[in-house]
Amino acid sequence: MLLQLLRRHLRPYSRPLLAVVALQLVGTMAALYLPSLNADIIDRGIAQGDTGYIMSTGGWMLVVTLVQIVCSIAAVYIGSRTAMGFGRDLRHDLFHRVGEFSVREVNRFGAPSLITRGTNDVQQVQMLVQVSATMMVTAPIMCIGGVIMALQEDAGLSWLVGVSVPVLVVAIGLVVVRMVPKFRLMQTRIDAVNRVLREQITGIRVVRAFVREPEETARFGVANTEVTAVATAAGRLQALIFPIVILVLNVSSVAVLWFGAMRIDAGEMQIGALTAFLAYLLQILMAVMMATFMAIMIPRAAVCAERITEVLETESSVAAPVSPIAPPAPEGLLEFRHASFAYPGAAAPVLRDVSFTARPGETTAIIGSTGAGKTTLVSMVPRLFDATDGSVLVDGVDIRSLDPEELWRRIGLVPQKPYLFSGTVASNLRYGDPAASDEDLWAALEIAQATDFVRAMPEGLDSPISQGGTNVSGGQRQRLAIARALVKRPEIYLFDDSFSALDLTTDARLRAALRPVTAAATVVIVAQRVSTIRTADRIVVLEDGAVVGTGTHAELLAACPTYVEIVESQLSAEEAA
Repeated sequence: MLLQLLRRHLRPYSRPLLAVVALQLVGTMAALYLPSLNADIIDRGIAQGDTGYIMSTGGWMLVVTLVQIVCSIAAVYIGSRTAMGFGRDLRHDLFHRVGEFSVREVNRFGAPSLITRGTNDVQQVQMLVQVSATMMVTAPIMCIGGVIMALQEDAGLSWLVGVSVPVLVVAIGLVVVRMVPKFRLMQTRIDAVNRVLREQITGIRVVRAFVREPEETARFGVANTEVTAVATAAGRLQALIFPIVILVLNVSSVAVLWFGAMRIDAGEMQIGALTAFLAYLLQILMAVMMATFMAIMIPRAAVCAERITEVLETESSVAAPVSPIAPPAPEGLLEFRHASFAYPGAAAPVLRDVSFTARPGETTAIIGSTGAGKTTLVSMVPRLFDATDGSVLVDGVDIRSLDPEELWRRIGLVPQKPYLFSGTVASNLRYGDPAASDEDLWAALEIAQATDFVRAMPEGLDSPISQGGTNVSGGQRQRLAIARALVKRPEIYLFDDSFSALDLTTDARLRAALRPVTAAATVVIVAQRVSTIRTADRIVVLEDGAVVGTGTHAELLAACPTYVEIVESQLSAEEAA
């Protein structure tokens, strides 16, 4: 998964990566050349007292060092920019893939997990790319080149390289293998922390209303302790790596000095060759240590890459048609033909064989008890869900055959839980129509009965709105969401229980103001209150996901027991009549 992800998303950065490889190659060769020059100075310059040779060779060492420094800086700079670009592109692809998901896929992964995958997981893979870009050439070349150069200096001590390097690789490998399951578990538990934290922040009012702060604190403490325990276990293993590296490095240095001194005493080796061999051995072990950094990061990045790839390779259950049908002229005719919907693995469908027609110029109301499937029914129109059986048609065309953009242009949806984005009143209203003028916005606010409180805000249309609209009341949030749909002026209006937070007087004024504006459009209203929908042209009664009655208020009172039961639970006999 990791290689597949890197191969796919690093392809646009092939040229910068080649430049990094070239720079690292030059810099590493320069680093390998320095110990040899140093040995020549010791054996030929200092031993023979040749000052001129010392100066000339020392000058070459300065030039080589300067080349190494410049190449290293340039490689790190280009590699870092490449890694940042890779992370940006990966987050972009993740964001757009999640944006294509239907509610089914979002619920499958869960919002906390999707947030973790788009932030922490991408960061881990990005860090691996950055480290790899600066070490992927240096480490192997320095290791292989160091072995070759060390053997040229003195083959008699080569057995030390053959012992120290395998010992270091095996010891680090055993630690890294044990770290992989820890990192996989860590990402899952980070998801859990995000989930609990998100629930508590979103539901802070509920927590305080029921005095559940101690319980929620304990619940977060459990999730926090679990991720801490896994991170600590992984950290203990990671902490073993550096002592192992330092131990092998120091023992190898002592061994080189010990056995090298014997060879010098026997006249089989020069002092300069010993210092060069020691430098090459240190370079070899440092290369292994650089590879260790990558070895530490690879297991966690591999786990993160699996999670990222899982999202990228998940196709939305609501897919755009390969060859969309050219839509007819927009009228707003909405029709359900034997539509059913069931969640995967559910024991029973949410909706069963729903059939009715909502026509332009009419108001169609949907009412039913909690859990009857009203919101799911409305969500099928903009394809938040797709019918698992039957079909939904707009202007006589199955919505699955229409280009999604064309479908959404014809629909104005006010969801059951209205959501406002961080920005201003104007920026939220212009989600409906980015080209809308201020006059259009005020007109929509007037219809939605929101003019008074918007004018009372310090900056009017430019007044700030916090994330989720938390700085306005529930009723104000609903009215702004209704105004947002009105700005769009679509052919089909979908009001999903959009009047529940309004008092009866405001509700009545709003519905009265809506009639002339939506006179030529198709209006579908989901409501809990009978007073909101009693004047509708058609009322559809749902019970347990099935249509049990269709007609006007008077017709249903005479023929639909379920509707009569709902009416009697809310209105007196005189009011119902």
